[in-house]
Amino acid sequence: MITKKTAFFIFCSIAFSVRVWAQDAPMLTLQDAVEIALKNNYNIKLSQNNKTISANNVTLGNAGMLPQVNGNFASTNSRQSTHQTLSSGVPKDINAFNSGINYGAALNWTIFDGFNMFANYNQLKTLDTLGAIRLKDTIQTTVANVITTYYDLISQTEQIKALKGAIAISHTQLRYANDKFQVGRASKLDVLNAQVNLNTDTANLVTQYQQFKAIKIQLNQLLIRDLQTDFSVADTIEIDDKLILVDVINSAQLQNPAILSAQINKRLAEINLKQVRSTRYPQVAVTSGYTISNNKTPAGFTLSQDTHGLNYGLTATINIFNGFNQNRRERNAKIQIDNAAIDAKQTRLNVEAQINNFFVSYMSGLDLIKLGQANVIIAKKNLDISLEKYKLGNITPLEIREAQRNYLDAQSKFFAAQYQSKLAEVTLKQITNSISIK
Repeated sequence: MITKKTAFFIFCSIAFSVRVWAQDAPMLTLQDAVEIALKNNYNIKLSQNNKTISANNVTLGNAGMLPQVNGNFASTNSRQSTHQTLSSGVPKDINAFNSGINYGAALNWTIFDGFNMFANYNQLKTLDTLGAIRLKDTIQTTVANVITTYYDLISQTEQIKALKGAIAISHTQLRYANDKFQVGRASKLDVLNAQVNLNTDTANLVTQYQQFKAIKIQLNQLLIRDLQTDFSVADTIEIDDKLILVDVINSAQLQNPAILSAQINKRLAEINLKQVRSTRYPQVAVTSGYTISNNKTPAGFTLSQDTHGLNYGLTATINIFNGFNQNRRERNAKIQIDNAAIDAKQTRLNVEAQINNFFVSYMSGLDLIKLGQANVIIAKKNLDISLEKYKLGNITPLEIREAQRNYLDAQSKFFAAQYQSKLAEVTLKQITNSISIK
């Protein structure tokens, strides 16, 4: 026979098994979580570094607009043995050490390359713009992941509270069954059924708590900190119920990262065509330099020679024929522009479809929240009445269990509707690049 003392011990064991969850862990607000992620997240740091690289690349020199000046130095040495026969017939042997030093500066400046340098500079600026869009997209994605994970934890927390409430009810049912069994108003089967219900609720709570811990680890991972860092979260899911489908679609056309990236890729394809066409024009360059040389040749007619001076000139080349490759490259560049335009249209369509799907989820979630809230109230009243009737012996254990199951189901659906609507809201704001934490 299970006594009240035994039942109470079981309930205390359950509470002890989830003591970590119930401890006074430091509160982590959503604002704090986002700030920590923005500071620590690896994806954001990598994207910031890539953006810095693309910004560093936007220079006139990298585009080929500035001259190149090189310093040159060369030293040559030789030791030669020379045997000569003079015109007088007298032989002469000379052992000489020859040396030469040449140094100076040389300038090479392409002053016209078919406007390719201007296309290059435009390309570098466009790539920098693309880097900024990707950085902002990474930030928005990270913030969205933090928000959805944080609210998932709130939903899981509410599920745990509901399951603990179910255990309390099962404990009460077990106590009632024991009391009635003591006075002969219930069979041992009723007590065993109540015990099974309590054990089932306990197992559900343990499973729910495992899921809660897994999501907590996931949030710590997003924040780039010790995965076992303990914390508590808020207890309310706040939903923005003011979103309008047309406004979301219009905003996405102007701010969605995928759409903006597709537009930039089309611009890059157009720049590439200009770069390809530039090879049809002459390539003109200015060359200049200043050279100083010193040569010593003891075996020669001149023992030493020092020279210095300025040299300059102009070079020009033009592509006359390269096996029809110029035409081929231009045709391919035009096709790439067409592909980029098609991709931009496809991206717009995909984003609009994504918005419509999530907006349906968002609106249905709002409706389910209203319905679920009412169902929770009704199911709770039904459960309270059923418990009272069970205490008086007016209903069976199966009926009280059904009322308990209905109450848990109503709570679960209510929490799920809240999270569904919040997830859709956050995703819609991420699509429009407009997530903000006040």
